[in-house]
Amino acid sequence: MARRTKEEALATRHQLLDAAECVFAEKGVSRTSLNDIALAAGASRGAIYWHFKNKADLFNAMMERTTLPMEQALHQGGHEPGQDPLAGLLRSMADAMHRIATDERTRRVFEVATLKVEYVDELMAVRARHRRVQAGNVLQVERSLQQALAQRGLSLPLPVSTVAQGLYALLVGLIRSWLLAPETFELEATAEASVRAYLSGWGLLAPLAG
Repeated sequence: MARRTKEEALATRHQLLDAAECVFAEKGVSRTSLNDIALAAGASRGAIYWHFKNKADLFNAMMERTTLPMEQALHQGGHEPGQDPLAGLLRSMADAMHRIATDERTRRVFEVATLKVEYVDELMAVRARHRRVQAGNVLQVERSLQQALAQRGLSLPLPVSTVAQGLYALLVGLIRSWLLAPETFELEATAEASVRAYLSGWGLLAPLAG
């Protein structure tokens, strides 16, 4: 009986998160109340407060459920013994672009996080999470680049952290542009070409053929 109760509670939590994705996408985060989400999920107001302290807590749980696998891929990419760290980094970035382009839930959550959230007082915890995740991702990109440079016996004319920040900003900008107008370009191919051009400019990859 206890196991069934635990399974039911988990199912309710997922229903609330599913509803949050859709309502946030439709109304925006700041204009959505927890009651709106509870109604959309067919749950009581008490149920939503049982699972989440506030809207920021729910939003962050929604992000963790959808983006954590990609964050893990970025953290793991390029750091396996005997593997080319740059190849691992490129593979993890390609996997992320593929998932955004092809998985409806991932795309919807990224759209909410990129275009539908305002950092008002009640959502400062969301801003804190965004900053923490971004810093962690940039650090992992920097780590992969450092390893790639050491493996190739290369150096850069500026700090690796600057190159890592630029690469990460390139990807974030492409994702945002694509979410605004997905019909204007193909995300995966454009991201791959842009990243390769960026890295070849720093001597980490062979120059692209003309």
